[in-house]
Amino acid sequence: MADAVVLVSGGAAVTPYTAPEHAAASGLAAGNTMTALRSSFLDRGVRVFTAPARIGPGQVRADAGWQGFDDVPVVLSAEVTINAVGRVDDAGAALAGFLRWLAAEEGIADVDLVGHSMGGLFSRAAIRELGDSGPRVERLVTLGTPWDGSVLGDLLDGEIGEVDAHGDPATLQIFAEARPYADANSQGAAAEVSRRFLRGWNDAQAGVLDRIAVTAIGAGYFAAATEPAQLWPHDGLVSLTSGRADEVPAAVLPEVTRHSFPDHVHSIFFAEACGLAWERALTWDPMVFAVVDDALGR
Repeated sequence: MADAVVLVSGGAAVTPYTAPEHAAASGLAAGNTMTALRSSFLDRGVRVFTAPARIGPGQVRADAGWQGFDDVPVVLSAEVTINAVGRVDDAGAALAGFLRWLAAEEGIADVDLVGHSMGGLFSRAAIRELGDSGPRVERLVTLGTPWDGSVLGDLLDGEIGEVDAHGDPATLQIFAEARPYADANSQGAAAEVSRRFLRGWNDAQAGVLDRIAVTAIGAGYFAAATEPAQLWPHDGLVSLTSGRADEVPAAVLPEVTRHSFPDHVHSIFFAEACGLAWERALTWDPMVFAVVDDALGR
């Protein structure tokens, strides 16, 4: 069993560095992505850390946004903080730096990574960056990760469009908000979550996940149509097929277990917007956490 679990949030997420003994003192202790999962691990005595992440380069001291946090007791350097709207490989380099720091400061030799959304891509990039150096990554679990494209990326890339929404109001609303959001916030991330980009990126990752057990968990609450499968069903940001890595070749993903949560959405943002309980989000549901625990042998 790995010495610790490291939680990695996704695109445009703001997450403080947390350790078992400290977290943000006000608001959501580990941010609006990883607080519930972190609490689940802590309740069972698992040594768990969250990787710091923010929108743009810099340090994480607070998040003044929706369901944010403040009073972060330990603030790490910008060099080991993920720019959650930047390029995937740059985020991976920062995450690898954080893992090396964690190994040196906490005496951790090996870790399990749990990545939500783009956090799964950041984790994969970090594994490649670490190579044969420590700490060793033993297992990777991804929650709603765009292994093979995303609603946002594929829309911006022109691979899907309004006609593919089949008149579904929720999906059309997601489409309408996607481009303005990307224009206002992306520093490279939006262009790197399309299927076209990721299929090339995946090919370049062949061999990186050899000897690492991977579990890919997808969701598909939005299910107004069945075609194209590149879009339907989806969790608000990622199709079920992409989240499960169904079409990722074995050369890239040799050892994978796949799970589906067809009644779930991507995050508590989508749960709130749809009037659902937060537990219907991949990041907040004890049933999802049980699958994560099983995947990690916890």
